[in-house]
Amino acid sequence: MSSPISSSMDPTARNPERGSLKPFHTGQLPVPEGLARGSAICKAKRSDVKRNLLGAVLVFLSFAAGTRAIADDLNDYPTSARADYVFACMKANGETQEILQKCSCSIDVIASIIPYDRYVATETILSMSQVTGPVGSEFRSTESAKLTLQDFRRAQAEAEVRCF
Repeated sequence: MSSPISSSMDPTARNPERGSLKPFHTGQLPVPEGLARGSAICKAKRSDVKRNLLGAVLVFLSFAAGTRAIADDLNDYPTSARADYVFACMKANGETQEILQKCSCSIDVIASIIPYDRYVATETILSMSQVTGPVGSEFRSTESAKLTLQDFRRAQAEAEVRCF
């Protein structure tokens, strides 16, 4: 039994052979004159679209890469490392809002001078140099440990000049 709603014009009419839905329109849509596939106008418009799309993609990628590089340079220290430094700095200098600002500034200056991997090496050297015996003496007496600590002390001095 067929109703006026389920005529052959219905976009969801059933295909009796497959039992599935078939699309309403199976033919091709009319194409305006001059835009037929393969025409010069159509090719020109497609090349303009491709060129514009390629340009937009390149602009986006260069912006994203540049922004990411800047962000990586400025934020290579994890938040937890910055927070640890600020907490220790505040314990040593006082626990006020003013000292919080100065200690935060200090770690930012240090981060701009020393890469994070060297900062971790410095933390390790400082921690291990407090160990007594031959293990601790290795971290206190080697030339590379002394140079690493010297670089860190310079960065701390620069941070103190700028922030305190």
